[in-house]
Amino acid sequence: MNRREFTQNLLLATGALTLQPLQRLVQAQQNVAVPPLRNGETVAFASGTIYGVRGGKKSPLPQVRVSNGREVVSTDRLGRYRLPVADGDIIFLCKPRDYALPLNADNLPQFYRIHQPQGSPQQKFAGIAPTGILPTSLDWTLQSQPESDEFRVLLFGDPQSRNQEEIGFLTRDILADVAGEKAAFGVSLGDQAFDDLTVYPNQNRAIAMLGMPWFNLKGNHDMNYDAPNRAESGETFKATFGPTYHSFDYGAAHFIVLDNVAYEGKTDALPDNGKPDPRTLDGKRRGAYHTELGERQLQWLENDLKLVPRDQLVVLMMHIPLVAVGDNREADLRELPGFFRLVENRPNCLSISAHTHIQQHRFLGREVGFNGQNSHHHFNSVTTCGSWWGGMRDESGIPHATMSDGAPNGYSFLNIKGSTYSLDFKVARRAADYQMNLYAPVEVARAELDKSEIVANIFAGSPKSKVEMQIGNGNWTAMQLAPRPDPLYVAAKAAQETLPKTAGRKLPETGVSPHIWAAKLPADLTPGAHIVRVRTTDMWNRTHQDRAIVRVV
Repeated sequence: MNRREFTQNLLLATGALTLQPLQRLVQAQQNVAVPPLRNGETVAFASGTIYGVRGGKKSPLPQVRVSNGREVVSTDRLGRYRLPVADGDIIFLCKPRDYALPLNADNLPQFYRIHQPQGSPQQKFAGIAPTGILPTSLDWTLQSQPESDEFRVLLFGDPQSRNQEEIGFLTRDILADVAGEKAAFGVSLGDQAFDDLTVYPNQNRAIAMLGMPWFNLKGNHDMNYDAPNRAESGETFKATFGPTYHSFDYGAAHFIVLDNVAYEGKTDALPDNGKPDPRTLDGKRRGAYHTELGERQLQWLENDLKLVPRDQLVVLMMHIPLVAVGDNREADLRELPGFFRLVENRPNCLSISAHTHIQQHRFLGREVGFNGQNSHHHFNSVTTCGSWWGGMRDESGIPHATMSDGAPNGYSFLNIKGSTYSLDFKVARRAADYQMNLYAPVEVARAELDKSEIVANIFAGSPKSKVEMQIGNGNWTAMQLAPRPDPLYVAAKAAQETLPKTAGRKLPETGVSPHIWAAKLPADLTPGAHIVRVRTTDMWNRTHQDRAIVRVV
């Protein structure tokens, strides 16, 4: 840094340089616009060099993207970058292909530098310690790693542990089941905790045992409820995991992490029961939230995508679905039209969420304002905690945790090959081919055949799935998509109402499962036992089968 740069940075850091000259200075030197500042806010510059190590040789890396959460710049041929940074900003880089990010002891990627000189405000859960002034040069060194165009990503929806007991459920039900599986990295899609953010360290250590880099999204149960606004609602999350939105490349794909949970601020009243809210420092009731990116994040997303080739596979990951389940359009992402404009011209684009504690594939089109040539695939992922670890415990002492759509808890793999992808659903502690539940009458009178159905809950089924039924050695006939409550879940929910509280946490209310198919039994079945087979073919032309036996009397 030369003397002039040092003087400018000193003036900026102390607030001695006014806004208008600052804007002119940045725009002239960096060609990066500086947004209007809040009163009393100061801006400095973050600058540094990105290095890569390949074959034992360290050298500068050009064309690595670096961001302050709004602007996105690329390093020059000497690996250098320079960005304006205000108090509260996080400087982060976008991992380039064939290079690995540094990891901490919990396998959490270290690709960012928080600039919060005064640290976080006092809240129920600890936030960011004062960071002091920016270093003279903010550098990163990345180790080279070979990255194939074909790889897998492990997806966890809502671990959402309340306490150490539930971290134990996660460990025995999910982590032990997936241990040894190969994936390039893993992602938890929000709600790492269930309001008590002190679970982060132990849960991170547990997931780290999988031995792969692990990215984490912020959910509505990961917030500091003391916060008066959205800006201060992610202090503990950021102190633990880093920026709430960012991007990275792996293989031929570009991954984007988004934060679409907008906290509206703590209320000024106690909870309705008059007791202090244990989730806030002063006991006042937590506030509401809605689904929104915000102007700054949306601008960052636009800037990020400008540097991504149009045909490259883009995977957008967020906590809350883009479009709400059901007809409540008020719960859709508030900037949905603007978001769609950024992605609808991309032929290879997928978005993924969790939050709902059901599993669903949506294909969004003009009915919700998406005007792309093809519909946009949005995958609403299964959750690892299922129905928040609800339901009776099994012989291992783990709640069955079936979700309200009748699908078991579990996890998914995103399989990528170049610009194409597929998804695999895995039920916790069950064989990989367990992909459906069949509901068939054990015994049916011949006179009642035309009123009797075979019902199939295809856990990862979608509107693009083909589901067929075969009786004995007969022809395969189509089953019809027929959303309805899952019969087994309805029975489990009813049974739990008669059980003591010690039998397990109450299951959530029964919902309509979007992945149920049904077909009537043929009226001409002869008396005796008949094998009924159900076959499903998914949107990637992969098949799964199950069978049941029906006795006609």
